[in-house]
Amino acid sequence: MEKIVIHQPHPDPVDVPNAHEWGSGICDFKEDTKSCCLGFWCCPCFACMTSKEYGECLCLPMLEFFRAWMSPITMSMRTSVRERYNIQGSIAMDCVCATFCTPCVWCQISRELQRRKRDVVLVNAKTV
Repeated sequence: MEKIVIHQPHPDPVDVPNAHEWGSGICDFKEDTKSCCLGFWCCPCFACMTSKEYGECLCLPMLEFFRAWMSPITMSMRTSVRERYNIQGSIAMDCVCATFCTPCVWCQISRELQRRKRDVVLVNAKTV
């Protein structure tokens, strides 16, 4: 008689210290200098890469570079990351950060995604 798996093993949750705060400040470039240099010198490319890593369309940030003065895509991405990870803050602060320092916001989002990245666990459902 074959044994059937009744309970699937679950990975232990990742313990993220200060989970309700950003893992780094808007200008904490020293944590990931390489990414921040790319974000500063080639923000459109870096924004597209970060957007894809977050699970959004690769080309989504390209819509933003036809804007007049505000950064709606950057603001909405920062708000989305904040909401997904339950980070304290406000849409007003997201708007201010996105409007006045777009590359800094993309770097902060990238650092946060790296900080909260989880390893994928594959479970084989074969019977024993």
